[in-house]
Amino acid sequence: MSVTEILEELPKLNLEDRCAVWQRLSELESHEEFTPTPEMQAAIEEGIRSAETEPLYSVEEVREKIKQCAHRSR
Repeated sequence: MSVTEILEELPKLNLEDRCAVWQRLSELESHEEFTPTPEMQAAIEEGIRSAETEPLYSVEEVREKIKQCAHRSR
């Protein structure tokens, strides 16, 4: 399987499987054994859930929101 094929398949994985892939990649890159604490793992999973469910903004939208906030604070 090529890297391109692997990258195309990643979004199809469920949360648990993506976490397992992430953990394995981290193990391969690290010379030391690293096991996230339950709190760290929960935060990672929450971040993934948030990225999947919360609205996403383009760079332009973020810049516009910053301008609006700056203008209101004057």
